[in-house]
Amino acid sequence: MAKGKLIVISGASGVGKGTVLKRMMELREDLTFSVSATTRPPRPNEVDGVHYYFVTRDKFQRMIDNEEFLEYDEHNATLYGTPVGQLEEKLNCGNVILDIEPVGAANVRKKRPDATLIFIMAPSMEELERRLRSRGDTSENQIQMRLERARWETEQTVWYDHVVINDQVDACAEEILNIIANKCAEE
Repeated sequence: MAKGKLIVISGASGVGKGTVLKRMMELREDLTFSVSATTRPPRPNEVDGVHYYFVTRDKFQRMIDNEEFLEYDEHNATLYGTPVGQLEEKLNCGNVILDIEPVGAANVRKKRPDATLIFIMAPSMEELERRLRSRGDTSENQIQMRLERARWETEQTVWYDHVVINDQVDACAEEILNIIANKCAEE
């Protein structure tokens, strides 16, 4: 069996990556979602090993020291990383989606130039702020940090393979699935 494709999805906090990814998975059962490790606490309804591997900073540092990550990054005072072992296992079975930030995506590009990088954007910064506030689980300080980070992340879109606007979840999911289908058809 041919190895699967690595698809990187990035976008600022609040653009709806999780919602779009969930819809993509509903539409295409042949996609696998890579589970990242993080040092942040779980949000309500998040399950360890399903949404993230929730680990302590000490455990995360041990994983870095043992070179267990394809990439890792720190933003919003939280560490995130892609454990390479589970990623390789999943790639042996099919296409894998990574949900990571631009610094991590740049690191993936260096190690895996075959990866397809897709950036999801909100229709506007005003809409992004509205989405962040509507969550109800983010402090004002965190909202401001995330908006500042979003401005920087938007500047990074120039080196992504594709930029997709999430103004409607189904349309955004379909556009990304078409990108993946075209990538698979190239082989």
